[in-house]
Order: sequence, then C-alpha cells, then structure tokens
Amino acid sequence: MELSDIEQIEIPLLVEAVYQRYGHDFRNYAPSTVERRIRSFLTVSGCRHISEMIPRLLHEEDFFRQFLKAFSITVTEMFRDPAVYRCLREKVLPVLASYPFIRIWIAGCATGEEAYSLAILLEEEGLYDRTTLFATDFNDEALARARAGIYPLDRIRLFTRNYQEAGGIQPFSNYCHARYDAMAVCQPLKRNITFANHNLVTDGVFGEMHLILCRNVLIYFDRALQGRVLSLFRDSLDPRGYLCLGSAESLHLSAIQDCFEAVDEEARVFRRRRIPRKPEWAAGTTPAAHFPDPLSEEQC
Repeated sequence: MELSDIEQIEIPLLVEAVYQRYGHDFRNYAPSTVERRIRSFLTVSGCRHISEMIPRLLHEEDFFRQFLKAFSITVTEMFRDPAVYRCLREKVLPVLASYPFIRIWIAGCATGEEAYSLAILLEEEGLYDRTTLFATDFNDEALARARAGIYPLDRIRLFTRNYQEAGGIQPFSNYCHARYDAMAVCQPLKRNITFANHNLVTDGVFGEMHLILCRNVLIYFDRALQGRVLSLFRDSLDPRGYLCLGSAESLHLSAIQDCFEAVDEEARVFRRRRIPRKPEWAAGTTPAAHFPDPLSEEQC
C-alpha cells in the first residue's frame, strides 16, 4: 500500500481521537482543509508519520494545544474588505440606531481585529455605548491575543488604509498607539467587547443578536456542517436581525436561504425575513395541511 493511501486511513483516526479526547470536532471540516492542516503540523511535530501523533495527542495536552494552534485559521486584519464596513455603516447601523440596545456576535473572531474594527465603526456612529459585542472563537490562545489588542507595528499602514477606504472619519491614530515594536488598540475600544470561547461545530445558540458577523469561516466546513452553522445563526438572530458572511460564502443552496433577504449581495450582508404565519382556517373548510406550506415565522 502506498504511503498516501495509508495516510488516508491515519487522518480520520487522528480526527476521531481528537474528538473523543477533547471534544473538538473536525470531522465535518472540508477534507482538503483537514489534510492540509494536519500535514502542516506533521512537519513541525517531530513525528515521521501522522499515526505517530495520535498517542501524543491523547496523552500530552501541551502537544494538543500546539496542534490546535496550528489547526486554527487566524488570518485576519482590521477593516478587511472595506466595502463590507461601508455597507454596515450605510445600510445596517442606521436601522440598528433605532433600537434601545444592540447585541452583536462576531463568530470566529480569531485575534480580534474584526471586533475592534466594528467597535470603531459603532463609536463613530454614536452607537457604541448601547452596544454589547460578543466575539467568540474556539482557540483560547487567539482569544488571549484578542483581549490584549496588541498587533505588529508593521500592520498599522494596512489597517489605516483599510479604515480610510471603509469611510473612516477620524485619524486612525485616535484608536491605537505605538508600544515598542507593536501597536495597541486604545483601552476605551475594549469596554463593550466580551471575548469568549464558543465552538460553532459543537456549541449551541448564542443569544438573540441584532447582527452576526462570521466571515471566511464557513469555507473550511463541508456542506452539512455549513448548513448546521447557518441554522445556528438563524436561530441566534432577532426576528429581523442581520447576517454578514465572507466574500466567498453565500446562503444560496442552503436550507435556510428563504429565511433571508439580501441587503447587499456583493458585501454578503443579509437580513432575516419576516414571513407571516399561516392563516387560521374557518371550521368546515379544507385544512391548510392539504396545501403546500410556506415557511412559517417560527422556521425563519
């Protein structure tokens, strides 16, 4: 048997071992993503074969933490895809401004740049004091970096350009300061952000949110897991809440696509659709069950 064939046996065994031992479920991640991340970790693990990592993962928690760090996707930046933030500023926040309080969930927040970007946007629109931001990820090390809000100084030029293209109205330097060879976000931006561990694969509904952002996370899941997570987002939203996905992600072909209407298709911003309940049928008439049922409001 070729080595590549053996590895196709080893990979699912390793994934199952991680799930059984730690509860982290990568079984429904896209197979190409799983294989790529495992092979990448193998090169730095000191092991010759994938199967050699399994007993170490089972018995060495520090080794597992290294594996989890390598497996996590933490590629992000402040105001990434500026047009998305322009859409939020111009089409979403004016609606949320009419609410007495605002609850926002950033799912898969990685090292926190997106959370702070949104905090800046809300501050500039005068909404931050009545907003609670929940920023979640399954990677505790990434969450620790997010709470610190400290990033490489050489990123500040990119962050500044993104901020300006997103319609920023203040000097970006108002929101951060240089510290040795790093930049740190100003403390006031942290005041309404709660960073917490939440696993989209295994954890449940996360409150009743007015806006959920989950950008460039679903692309790493297979179709079944994408459907599960999208249903989780629907069930976590206010009846007219907003959902923002990544540029390569869509609701098309998902089981819940009829539950949403596009606010800006290019920016991947959607709003939960309000669909009326079925009418009550008068006694003696043909039962409504004999007709094709539209989605009920409870389903959407």
